[in-house]
Amino acid sequence: MTENDRIPSKGEIVIYTDPDGTVQTDVRLEAETLWLTQYQLEELFSTDRTSLVKHIQNILDTGELEEGATCAKFAQVRREGKRQVRRDILYYNLDMILSVGYRVNSKRGTQFRIWANRILKEHLVQGYTINQKRLIEQQSQIARLRESIQLVERSLLEQVETIDDARKVVKVLSEFAQGLRILDDYDHETLEQAGKRFDRPP
Repeated sequence: MTENDRIPSKGEIVIYTDPDGTVQTDVRLEAETLWLTQYQLEELFSTDRTSLVKHIQNILDTGELEEGATCAKFAQVRREGKRQVRRDILYYNLDMILSVGYRVNSKRGTQFRIWANRILKEHLVQGYTINQKRLIEQQSQIARLRESIQLVERSLLEQVETIDDARKVVKVLSEFAQGLRILDDYDHETLEQAGKRFDRPP
């Protein structure tokens, strides 16, 4: 994978260059799909705005794609003179890009589809790898904390002289262990249920 093909984080940009090197454009990667503006579509498929608008309208009118699912406005800040202006720019997602491409320039549409599928696959794999790594690290931290609890428990119990002391130690360790369970539930996105489980009546 080249520098131009790097997989960006959500809402960032990946650069597409066609095999001939005649087209290079910034492609937005967000919500697990790719997005281009109308101007970028014109450039990518070497077409004019009139033809492009006509094809997009036909795609929507025939029900092939839905406007709400394939079109979105993203805010962009641009400098105009001495001030910065925030504007909403209309983007089209990968489904619309490919549908337009097959109508206007099938060769470039196919080239973009191959590239887009690779980019999205790499993005998915990278995200899965990062999540797996994070999960392993968290499990390792929890395991070490539990070992520490057991060590502290053994050390304190050897020094406990009365029943009251023992109860205090057990209470502290129990609350600490409960905190670990809550953290574990949070990591596995079950915190709400865990909260209900640990709630005490007023």
